[in-house]
Amino acid sequence: MRVLVTGGAGYIGSHTAKELLNRNDEVVIFDNFSSGREELIIGGQVVRGDLRSVENIRQVFKAHQPEAVMHFASLIQVAESYAQPAKYYNHNLRTTLNLLDCLLEFGVRYFIFSSSAAVYGLPHKTPIPEDHPLDPINPYGATKSMVERMLQDYDRAYGLKYTSLRYFNAAGADPEGRLGECHQPETHLIPNLLLYFLGEKDDFMVYGHDFPTPDGTAIRDYIHVTDLARAHVLALDWLVKENSSEIFNLGTNRGYSVLEVIKEAEQVTGLTRPIQFGPRREGDVPVLLAASQKAEKYLGWKREYSDLKTIIETAWRWHQRRQKSGGRPAGC
Repeated sequence: MRVLVTGGAGYIGSHTAKELLNRNDEVVIFDNFSSGREELIIGGQVVRGDLRSVENIRQVFKAHQPEAVMHFASLIQVAESYAQPAKYYNHNLRTTLNLLDCLLEFGVRYFIFSSSAAVYGLPHKTPIPEDHPLDPINPYGATKSMVERMLQDYDRAYGLKYTSLRYFNAAGADPEGRLGECHQPETHLIPNLLLYFLGEKDDFMVYGHDFPTPDGTAIRDYIHVTDLARAHVLALDWLVKENSSEIFNLGTNRGYSVLEVIKEAEQVTGLTRPIQFGPRREGDVPVLLAASQKAEKYLGWKREYSDLKTIIETAWRWHQRRQKSGGRPAGC
């Protein structure tokens, strides 16, 4: 298929573009490069544009005539969304509306949405199933939940078919070493920890050590980015075959605490450095675990790289190579 990948120069978007290219799909990457990186693009056609401009979107649709759209482009920092909610509502909602309206205008039938476990808020039970009530506790999660509601209405009224994929904690790097995690600023646990071990960060802070968990630190469900990318490809195939909208969690049904991640990283790297403890961040919940049986059943999704050791090993190898190559800022 000819697939338009918005945010295709970002972390998850670039890994998904690689999976599409591996099976000979035609890939068009649409990115404004505000956070995406050119070094994360390994193929396909690249269009520099901004989803805030309807005319930019129309131009790429006219020129490339995509048959499906995978939408990764969004702002993703929970803490920033608390401090600047207007920025998140304006960007994440307006850009998606612009994109959806162009899908309707140009008759594109299939849409894959990059959603988040943040739509659930404080879980009533774990692992969290897809039919769990949605009650986001931060503006970032609220934007993802609102887009999902928009998609339901666009399906009902206009017949636009979509798959919404609710990620838990994406982590790791391309096992072949070509791609990795590159955010500025970096806010995710594993890359921050590895950058600290590499001497590119002066300190490392654990936010919260009084959660109601066995060791007092937050527990999260980590999913390898390549397994996540492959789920997008399977979701597209399923959507085309079934022509029916659906929502899937993407996780592992297994969680690790922050201290468990640090211990595994120490074993993988052979390094140990002092760790500081600070207060919880606003909006952090004690435990987030995905019930992923639905994706396994419907999509035939299997996780190949999502054990914690492999996640950290692949990320460590990529960051080591990135550092040795020089010329790139910390984290990318």
